[in-house]
Amino acid sequence: MNVGYRPIAKKGVPALERSRLSHVFQNYFRPETLSLANVPLVQRQAGLRLAQAWGGGLVAAVDGMRFVVPVPSVFARPNRKFFGSKRGMTWLNAINDQGVGRGAKVVSGTVRDSLHMVDVIFGLDGGELPEIVVSDTGSYSDIVFGLLELLGISYRPALADLPDQKGWRISPDADYGPLNTFARGKIDLRKIRRNWDDILRVVASIYTGTVRAYDVITMLQRDGHPTALGEAIAAYGRIFKSLHILAYIDVDETYRRDIKHIRNLQEGRHDLARRICHGRKGELHHRYERGLENQLGVLGLVLNCVVLWTTVYLDAAVAQLKAQGYPVREQDMARLSPFVRQHLGVRGTYSFLLPDLAPGAIRDLRDPDASHDGDDED
Repeated sequence: MNVGYRPIAKKGVPALERSRLSHVFQNYFRPETLSLANVPLVQRQAGLRLAQAWGGGLVAAVDGMRFVVPVPSVFARPNRKFFGSKRGMTWLNAINDQGVGRGAKVVSGTVRDSLHMVDVIFGLDGGELPEIVVSDTGSYSDIVFGLLELLGISYRPALADLPDQKGWRISPDADYGPLNTFARGKIDLRKIRRNWDDILRVVASIYTGTVRAYDVITMLQRDGHPTALGEAIAAYGRIFKSLHILAYIDVDETYRRDIKHIRNLQEGRHDLARRICHGRKGELHHRYERGLENQLGVLGLVLNCVVLWTTVYLDAAVAQLKAQGYPVREQDMARLSPFVRQHLGVRGTYSFLLPDLAPGAIRDLRDPDASHDGDDED
């Protein structure tokens, strides 16, 4: 919550002594252990009936959340649009369609997310790789389109200025009627064929983790201009970019709705993250990359704990309504949000007393129409 140890430390409670908290954070909180801690949360969320109504867990969205870093830091970069007169960094994170975070990467400043997005996807915390990935324009490039398609993942970015986007054709003489203006780009299949063996080597290296996708994408673009191999991968990607745009504007509206849904889902997660990480005005005060990775890794873990807790109780409430004969429709269940926050208390006194419950049991559900005394936040 970005509040430091003082509000949480409790003298006389061994697990909450300040020295103990500091020891645990310094020795056990690191990206590898936080990733392992997320795995059972992702698995538990996937087993809940309500989460299954939200999605199958194989659709992911990747987006960046910006943080100001007001202290001198070699990792922070200036960007007046996002940080004003200060410097900052980006938390590039992935979420699945069940509302749970699957992984993240700390990115210096506001460099284009497309350089890092594939690494986020292939560094997910447990579970299967997604079948579909959604992003905004900041994470998009033709090379990323080509790499993800070659890696077996359908890429569906929400492209800005869609009416001005260029489509690509293979046959220069084909007549597409009203789409001729759209299909004004030409794909040279010979470039793809000439580089096909090298393309497969690059893709296999990323898939097996032999190299980072960031290093590959950087290598394929020298001074902003693609190499011959980079241009071949981009040309391959433009085939699927054109199909994606056509599907977005002309196919069943569920295609557009599904993209918009998971983008909104991620915005809801970022909004909840701002509420939880409220201390120090939401600014991060670490001077080194490792400190930023640890703090934001913990933020991702806490977000998943909150989302799982909320989903468990929403799922129980839905089950109780069904048992009472209330007509609960699937489409209404799909509209419930795991990011509600009326029940969350992030300011004030923190209590760590465990409720007297049997393993796996949850608290009795409250009657929303009855009045309650005391604090309703958990």
